[in-house]
Amino acid sequence: MTIEVRNKQRTEPDQVWYDNQEFLQIMNISKRTAAYWRTENVIAYCQVGNKIYYRLSDIMDLLEKSIVPAKFTNLNFSTDDNNNDL
Repeated sequence: MTIEVRNKQRTEPDQVWYDNQEFLQIMNISKRTAAYWRTENVIAYCQVGNKIYYRLSDIMDLLEKSIVPAKFTNLNFSTDDNNNDL
């Protein structure tokens, strides 16, 4: 882990900015997907000239809003030798 990354982890999320390339790597997405997300207001960003930046807090918000809760069901796993469904 680099010094820069360690320092970013100690800073408040709304004070940490990632450029577009870092964002693409963090989210494992293409440039086109990032552009689409910006167009559709999926994530907030800041543009200075040709450079695009994203706040860590906005990235975290996107992930939090995208959580799909687990569905807890009554799974009945039978240990019968006759049950070949599992």
